[in-house]
Amino acid sequence: MNQNAQDNAVPLRTRLKQRRAALPASERDRGALLIRGRLYTWLAGRRTALRDAGGADIRHIAAFWSMADEPALQALLRQWAEDASLTVSLPVVTGPDQPLSFRLWTPDAPMRAGAYGIQEPEGPDAPAPDLILVPTLGFTRQGDRLGYGGGYYDRTLAALQASGHPLTAIGIAWACGDLSGEPYTPAPHDVRLDAILTDKGWAVPAP
Repeated sequence: MNQNAQDNAVPLRTRLKQRRAALPASERDRGALLIRGRLYTWLAGRRTALRDAGGADIRHIAAFWSMADEPALQALLRQWAEDASLTVSLPVVTGPDQPLSFRLWTPDAPMRAGAYGIQEPEGPDAPAPDLILVPTLGFTRQGDRLGYGGGYYDRTLAALQASGHPLTAIGIAWACGDLSGEPYTPAPHDVRLDAILTDKGWAVPAP
């Protein structure tokens, strides 16, 4: 991304945050419920298809602790954590220019406020994720993601891909984050997501 594009990203993020902040509470609640339902249904179907095909199962899920303006995932994380065949982990910021690490999470796991005030578990390190859910402020229909500007998820996804561990990365966004028609150009280091799920459905279809 050139300097002009970087400069454009700042007001673009501001507009996207204003859009999502303007969503009525009832629309947020309904949209988050639809996102959780679609995720749950997709994962159950995907695991069945992989097992039937003799492929590697999805067992380790790296999620995120939703902030106030993000689609609330906590109820779904509790549901997944009760499944003995799944592990759920949450990201931990280890340094300003480092990939995220992930620690195991359960509903009774001790939590603390980490960088940026986001809740992080204090438990043991988690296995490498088979599925990673990525908080997404803005997105394109090609799977490009506009995040919050820290580059944490781009570094994390790049590191996971470099490790050779197979995974699926799904962005979780409000539909008002669609960047169609916006002056947005991804940076060379940006990592595309495999799918993007919004309150209006799959903006980029899941595998």
